[in-house]
Amino acid sequence: MVTSSSTAGAVSEYLSYAAIERGLSKNTIASYKRDLEKFSLYLGENGIDLKSVDHSVIDDYLASLRGSGARGRNSESSNSRAIVTIRNLFKFLSMNSREPNPLYSYAPPKIPKRLPKALKLEEILALLEASKFGDDALALRNNALLEILYATGARISEIVNLELPSVAQISENFTIKLLGKGGSERVVPIGNFARTSLERYLTSSRPELLKGKKNDHVFLNSRGGTLSRQSAWEIIAACAERAKIESHVTPHAIRHSFATHLLDGGADIRVVQELLGHASVTTTQIYTLVTIDKLRESYASSHPRAKQK
Repeated sequence: MVTSSSTAGAVSEYLSYAAIERGLSKNTIASYKRDLEKFSLYLGENGIDLKSVDHSVIDDYLASLRGSGARGRNSESSNSRAIVTIRNLFKFLSMNSREPNPLYSYAPPKIPKRLPKALKLEEILALLEASKFGDDALALRNNALLEILYATGARISEIVNLELPSVAQISENFTIKLLGKGGSERVVPIGNFARTSLERYLTSSRPELLKGKKNDHVFLNSRGGTLSRQSAWEIIAACAERAKIESHVTPHAIRHSFATHLLDGGADIRVVQELLGHASVTTTQIYTLVTIDKLRESYASSHPRAKQK
C-alpha cells in the first residue's frame, strides 16, 4: 500500500483528514497523533514496513501495549483507541489508493460509542449570522458556504468538490447534486435561505473571485482557485469565534446538527439516511440516541409523575 519511508507522510495526511473531514477536536487529534507515532516507532524498531502490516502484526502490537505502561499495562480503553486509530489509518489509505485494506476485517477491542454533539438551533443561527460579516465577495461566499452546509448536511469534501453543473438548476427545483463516498451521487433539496444565499454568491461574488480564470468548482478562494477543506474549516472556526459559540464547531458538527434537527422536527430516519448519503440506516441510528436523550430529559422535567420524591 505504502512504503516505510512514507509512513510519516501517511500519518500526516490521515491526521489532516481526521481534523478537517471528520471534525475531530484538537485533543482527539493529539491523542491519535501519539498513538500513530508510537505505532510507527514500534514498526521501525521491529523492521516492519507499513505495507507489510497485517492481522498478526496488530495482534503482536496489541500484546506489546498490554505489557507496557507505568503499572505494567495500559488501560484497555487506551489500547482500544490505539488499535481503532491504526485501523482507521489503513481504511483511509485504502480509500485513497483504492488498494485492499489489510485490516478490513480486523476486530479491535470494542470501545463505547460516543454520541455526536449537535449545535443548538440558536447556535446555528448565530453561526450563519456571523458568516455575513463584511460586505465583500468573501463575505457572500462564506455565508453561502455555511448556508449550504447546514441546508444539506453534506460532508465538507462534498461541498468543496461541488461543481457548477451540480447547481445549474437550483432556481427551478431547489436541489443540488452531491458526489459522495465511492462516487455515489445523491440529490438533496435546499431551503429558500440557502438558495438565495448561493444564488447571490454565484451572481455577485464568484465572478469577482474568479478573476477571469477558468474553474468549474462552486466555492473559490481569494485567488480564484478551488477552496480547500482546510480553508473551509478555518472559515467555520472564524465564524464560530465571531458568534461567541463555546462548543467545538467543525464542518462535521454542522452535519451532526443537520441530522439531529431533522429528527427533532419529526423527519423519518430513512429520509435522513438518504440525505446524509449513509449506505446503511444503522449509521444514521446513532442520531436517534441524541433525540431520545432529549425526549427523556423533557419527560423527566415535565411529566407530573416522572420526578422522584
